[in-house]
Amino acid sequence: MSLRSLTSFLRRFAKATRGSISVEAVVIVPILFWALNATYEFYEVYRYKSAREKASYTIVDMISREQADVTQNYLDGAKQIFDDFTKDTGNNQLRVTVLTYNSADDEYAVVWSEVRGTGPLVRLTTEDVKHRHATLPMLPNGGQLIQVESYSEYNTRMNIRQDGILPVTTRVFTSPRFVEQIKCPSCTTGV
Repeated sequence: MSLRSLTSFLRRFAKATRGSISVEAVVIVPILFWALNATYEFYEVYRYKSAREKASYTIVDMISREQADVTQNYLDGAKQIFDDFTKDTGNNQLRVTVLTYNSADDEYAVVWSEVRGTGPLVRLTTEDVKHRHATLPMLPNGGQLIQVESYSEYNTRMNIRQDGILPVTTRVFTSPRFVEQIKCPSCTTGV
């Protein structure tokens, strides 16, 4: 086939208006079906993460208003509230950490850190946060910061990943509101 006849064929093909609706449907319907499912999946992932962010904000706000000592039972209850808010009893994990800042050394330190639930999160130590200036806000000397992190696993419907599980993490923080320090005598210190 010469170049001239190929060009002529392509011009005729581009101008052709004949076609079969069933052939077009065979091509378009799977694409529309995939697009509809992808839209639903992306919305569900966004909703899933949004619910966890709101629950994390609730937990950090709850702890920031605490005037009494935080106990192990209090933290267990915080995890239960997180699960109730997210309406999920799956693989959720919550890490609550109280940090302080030393301006003389320009370093952060962990006052205490606790983890609830099963997953990859572990208690933070001072060594983990000492130089996290890029991810933590500036604090006054001796000021405290409450950080709540969550980890959950979203089971995808469209096999976004090979294992079908999409990890969803959140991280929020605030300062204590009514007291200078949030104390937890029974919690693990940041040493």
